[in-house]
Amino acid sequence: MTFEYTENQRLNNLRAGLIDFVAGSLGGTALVYVGQPLDTVKVKMQTFPSMYKGMVNCFMQTFKMDGVTRGLYAGTVPALVANVAENSVLFAAYGGCQKVISNLLGVKKVEDLTSLQNAWAGFFAAFFSSLTLCPTELIKCKLQAMREVQSEMAMPLTAVRKQIGPWTLTKQIIKEQGIRGMFSGLSSTIAREMPGYFFFFGGYEITRELLAKPNQSRNDIGWQKTMIAGAVGGTVLWLVIFPADVIKSRIQVKNIKAPALVVMKDIIRNEGVGSLYNGLKPTLIRTIPATATLFVTYEYSKKFMHTYFDTY
Repeated sequence: MTFEYTENQRLNNLRAGLIDFVAGSLGGTALVYVGQPLDTVKVKMQTFPSMYKGMVNCFMQTFKMDGVTRGLYAGTVPALVANVAENSVLFAAYGGCQKVISNLLGVKKVEDLTSLQNAWAGFFAAFFSSLTLCPTELIKCKLQAMREVQSEMAMPLTAVRKQIGPWTLTKQIIKEQGIRGMFSGLSSTIAREMPGYFFFFGGYEITRELLAKPNQSRNDIGWQKTMIAGAVGGTVLWLVIFPADVIKSRIQVKNIKAPALVVMKDIIRNEGVGSLYNGLKPTLIRTIPATATLFVTYEYSKKFMHTYFDTY
């Protein structure tokens, strides 16, 4: 009997991890298609703060010069890979970290963890997602800001117009810098992700608790309130991590070899503290619908899969 119980538990844990992985993938896909244009604007403003007058100017210039596919949706393929990889691993690791924390604290069910305990689960889960995110985020950022990089290097217009794809760029980086080059900005990515996802999941779970009616589970608050909680989590995340994200974007797009702290000091000294928040406005405008969509897709696809497997 003991063996059968242990085996059933192992299969249940495996199934739960797989469901979290798939639900995270679907959520990541939805997030990219909703938020990619403003993410492109964010990266351009972070990396080339003096090139554009503001968010609207950057958006319109990108659209005018490069159009929708090569401009506003530049880097969509690596963004999809990045977000599917990140969110599938993030939510699978989040579920695993929730189980570890509940076991360590003697909490019988994951659903009974407090918002603070869920925040710590998000903190540790982000370490694993950072390892998958960094290489794909590197390619995405480089593609998004490729025209600006070429213009800054005073390349001919014909060269500026010629843009390479994600696979060609990946091979080029590996050829010139080796596999290590694909992890440029890893330390700043981890420094951004781990505290960021503490507040991301913490903000999400606290908002769900606040929106739940008396004696109502936060899992049953409905899709509208889930979207609000997701938007709050995403907003808190970016307010906390934005300076680290600016530093990461600079390191990745401009191939800076200096440590993240040195890059931060250089930005503050040469451009002022305000430059650490360049691109914040389009990021916040983007993150409200994007993370709302992410969590609704994640929660409801997860519920559907659990119901399906429980039925069959």
